Amino acid sequence: MKIFDATLGTLERALDVRLSRQTVLAGNLANANTPGFVQRELDFSAAMAAAAAPAAPEQASAARPGDMPLAGGASGPPAPEQFVFEMAGASPGLDGNTVDLDKASAAVAENSLQYGAAAKAVARKLAILRYAASDGQA
Repeated sequence: MKIFDATLGTLERALDVRLSRQTVLAGNLANANTPGFVQRELDFSAAMAAAAAPAAPEQASAARPGDMPLAGGASGPPAPEQFVFEMAGASPGLDGNTVDLDKASAAVAENSLQYGAAAKAVARKLAILRYAASDGQA
């Protein structure tokens, strides 16, 4: 078993995307009575796939002619907010609002459970690393 594998990085990205999705879902609930509001959703699969894709390194330019250019770091994964879209096909109410409170509440509860599961996995992974770093001393 590798101690430093990609698990923590993947879990970190999952927590970031879940947090962004929670923000979008909370916005839907907050605007449930706003006339003309169109319900939004975050495509979790697309956001995770984009976050897992390797980013091309950026080349930093030299500050002055003759200086060595700095090694550019990766620009990082795209922001999860790029994967937010308006829900199509939802039938609007009389005021043009498309938020279904029952479905929105269920989505918030589901996302909260999945965020909690990912957070628990991170805690367990860190506990394993802490145990290994302390040579098995609790």
